[in-house]
Amino acid sequence: MKQLLHRLYEGQKYVQRLILPLLLFVLASVFVAAPANATGVYQMPNIRAGEPTWVIDKAEVLSRLNEGRLSNTLDDLAKKTGKEVRMVTMHRLDYGETIDSFTKALFKKWFPTSQAQAKQALLVIDTLTNTTAIQTGDAVKSILPDDIAESVASETVAVPLRTGNKYNQALLDASDRLVAVLSGEPDPGPPVVEEKVQVESTFKSAEETDTQNSTIWVVAILIIATVVPMATYFFYQSFSGS
Repeated sequence: MKQLLHRLYEGQKYVQRLILPLLLFVLASVFVAAPANATGVYQMPNIRAGEPTWVIDKAEVLSRLNEGRLSNTLDDLAKKTGKEVRMVTMHRLDYGETIDSFTKALFKKWFPTSQAQAKQALLVIDTLTNTTAIQTGDAVKSILPDDIAESVASETVAVPLRTGNKYNQALLDASDRLVAVLSGEPDPGPPVVEEKVQVESTFKSAEETDTQNSTIWVVAILIIATVVPMATYFFYQSFSGS
């Protein structure tokens, strides 16, 4: 019996040695690893002025129907006015990057010279934080002043996002407003916001739930790796003394 318990105890120590590296790996994945799905400028495809690529949905938040509608609308705008508007969505920025710095860097990557930038407008959404930025060239600024461009990003896009992460509506509304202004029509202005009583949500977000579940698994593994060998050891000692 003592020999059996001794083998069992040694087996538990071996299992513990296997579990601890796994535990460290899980901890690193949950708390140390770089954010998943982070997008850097270097990961974006190369686009040049005049190229008919208008929407890049890295965050995959647009329906195919609406992505097609946006592309067709912006393509028509480019053909009629020579002004090119591109829209980008992403789920998460690289560490240390801001929506403004990313948009400026991407604008410069795609259109490296003042001549290439002149007729361009770039609208970017980070869906993790629902922040938005817009960058425009000189020829666009003459028709679309910075205050209207900023209103498109901070109001036209932001309002549908604040009222339920409505990315399709946000970009369709932004497209309608940008097309109107760049086509020489009056600015339709930002959406009208109705004041509503805000009720604090008692539900956790998907990311909070994922993090909580990961933490529970880490704690469970830690308990198993620590308590089971100790219990086996005391059990073994009890029988050894008898």
